Amino acid sequence: MRDSAALGKGSPCCPAFSGGAVVSGGPEPGEKGLMYPETPKLLQGVKPVPGSVEAETPSGSAPGAPPEVRLSLRRWPVVLLFSCYSLCNAFQWIQYGSINNIFVHFYGVSTFAIDWLSMCYMLTYIPLLFPVAWLLDKRGLRLIALAGSAFNCLGAWVKLGSMKPHLFPVTVLGQVICSVAQVFILGMPSRIASIWFGSHEVSTACSIAVFGNQLGIAVGFVLPPVLVPNLEDTEQLAYHISIMFFIIAAVATVLFILVIIVFREKPPFPPSRAQALIQLKPPEEYSYVQSILRLLRNTNFVLLIVAYGLNTGCFYALSTLLNRMVIQNYPGEEVNAGRIGLTIVVSGMAGALLSGIWLDKTKTYKQTTLAVYIMSLGGLVAYTFTLSLGHLWVVFVTAGMLGFFMTGYLPLGFEFAAELTYPESEGTSSGLLNVSAQVFGIIFTVAQGKIIDHFGTQAGNLFLCSFLLLGTFITVFIKADLRRQQANLDGEQTKALEEVPGDNIAPVVLDESKL
Repeated sequence: MRDSAALGKGSPCCPAFSGGAVVSGGPEPGEKGLMYPETPKLLQGVKPVPGSVEAETPSGSAPGAPPEVRLSLRRWPVVLLFSCYSLCNAFQWIQYGSINNIFVHFYGVSTFAIDWLSMCYMLTYIPLLFPVAWLLDKRGLRLIALAGSAFNCLGAWVKLGSMKPHLFPVTVLGQVICSVAQVFILGMPSRIASIWFGSHEVSTACSIAVFGNQLGIAVGFVLPPVLVPNLEDTEQLAYHISIMFFIIAAVATVLFILVIIVFREKPPFPPSRAQALIQLKPPEEYSYVQSILRLLRNTNFVLLIVAYGLNTGCFYALSTLLNRMVIQNYPGEEVNAGRIGLTIVVSGMAGALLSGIWLDKTKTYKQTTLAVYIMSLGGLVAYTFTLSLGHLWVVFVTAGMLGFFMTGYLPLGFEFAAELTYPESEGTSSGLLNVSAQVFGIIFTVAQGKIIDHFGTQAGNLFLCSFLLLGTFITVFIKADLRRQQANLDGEQTKALEEVPGDNIAPVVLDESKL
């Protein structure tokens, strides 16, 4: 069982102590406490290679031999390939919403029906999260990557069979298949980062993995209005829509083939001391149900679940309804509506990358998360009151500011969760964050859509502002219990003690509360 040492219950990685434990170079007569030569076996088994050798070496270690901590060159192709097929799936999520009015005309359905083509991504995720997270824990990264890219490819090809106005159910089927693929994608960024990347680059890697999803949304905002103009002739519309669907199907197919060739389960050596401790843990000691229960008993993580869901749910609602909001204030500006969406997401990608680099340098998870949350609220307030001024360039500026912080928050949430919940599975913690985001996303999209219809866009955006304010207050109460960082620091201290002759080591009292 992965009981958290921080709770004082002990675990194979860090047993609980009664009182302060004394560490020394050797036992003195009558001396009590934990002597360094009796350091837990898992910590003794971690032997880092100086400088983290940037090369992949076949794993030829004998059974029972201590693992080396080493980085693999394959980590970059893996995270970039994941980012690409995540991009493809995210494009398919927003491609209907970005030209909502055109699809309403082509299929002869309501705007609410087209909104559900985006919301089905959120709805599908909720019941499928736990089975997929279980598969991720039991079968690993490669199977999940293959399933995600395969469903993404299949859904894209199914949509090509919906090129007649009466075939709306076929396009719904294709979108539902793509939404299943998303379940195999959203929980992966922090898991890939922790399994493949070292402690000094894990937050940057997570940001790159999230980067692909955000780039897909950006392309989904800007490309459909260009490929599918607003025409009255349904035959011409069908031709333009088929071009868009064919391009994405071809890209999805190539990416699926590359996943088969490139993606691997894990590197031959653990990339960090924290990951080495997890890999040395016997699999039979891990219980998926108990892991979820421990996560739900973690007060800081539960607060983060709610705060993350509120922020990301607001982003999902804004993305889904952006075309309607812009067209209502600026009729005939479908292309500029897409460009505003592009501005939001591209600025958000910059925010995500910068926040990842900042976290790797400073490890200030709580402070950074709170600051970004406050700025997200400020950005949404500014966007709300400038949308109806009649000046598109002002909307572009405020939308960019909003996106930089709101979209930049997404990888912060994943990484903060990984810190708060170590050594629990990143796939499970990320999945719970995403379930919260999907639930709030559905609620906010439906509610804001109704508010916009009856009271206008400003009232709808103020509705979202109130929930971002609530999320800011919740974030204030999250404590920065950085367990993964503590595990890496403990490993470094252990290594330093090993390199100093035992007779020269002065006794050190360890604070039980920090273990």
